[in-house]
Amino acid sequence: MHGRSTQQSRRPSPGGARVFADDAGRLWNASHATGTVDAAVVFTCISDSRQTARAIAVPVSFAMIDAGDEVLRTWLREAPRMGLLT
Repeated sequence: MHGRSTQQSRRPSPGGARVFADDAGRLWNASHATGTVDAAVVFTCISDSRQTARAIAVPVSFAMIDAGDEVLRTWLREAPRMGLLT
């Protein structure tokens, strides 16, 4: 297990999650995570666990309620896959 970072860890913001369908009909969870100076939307597929989690940077002021399904689908297509750093 890795040591704890001195930076504040990312955490989901209250009410900052949405479920939507991608172009192929898979269900995804989009969660808004914020740090001290940055934020991201983290995508995890809830209907197909073989799909890799993805994340995309967003402004700290972003509110999940402001994003429609089409925006989330666009961001999902643009978001890089998350993986282990080696």
